[in-house]
Amino acid sequence: MSPSTLSDLLLSLPHVAECTPFGPENFIEKVGAKVFAIYSPEDEPVRLNLKCDPDRAVELREEHETIIPGYHMNKKHWNTLILDGSLPAGLVKELIRHSYDLVFASLTKKTREALS
Repeated sequence: MSPSTLSDLLLSLPHVAECTPFGPENFIEKVGAKVFAIYSPEDEPVRLNLKCDPDRAVELREEHETIIPGYHMNKKHWNTLILDGSLPAGLVKELIRHSYDLVFASLTKKTREALS
C-alpha cells in the first residue's frame, strides 16, 4: 500500500485529524484528540502502528510475519504492520477500522456526542 493510498484511507474516516508533533517524517492520526494510527511515509516499506485488542494482537502476530509488536508503543495494545505488500489490503483496512473504533469507543460520552 502506497503512502498516499494509506493517507487517503486514514483521512476518509469520520472526524480524523492528522498532525506531525514528532517532526514532518511521522504522521499521527487522531480521533477526538486520541491517537489511533502512526506511520512514516518515508519508510520503505511503510510501517503502520495501530491500536488492537490485546488478544487479537497476539493472534495477528502469530498468523502474519509482517505484523509485529508496536514499535515504541505499548506492545500489549499496539501492533506495527509492515506494509510490504504481503498483507491483504482488506486486512489492513479492517485493522485500521478496528483501531479507529477502539479509540473512538474510549472517548468520553461528551466527546463522542460532539463528534456525532
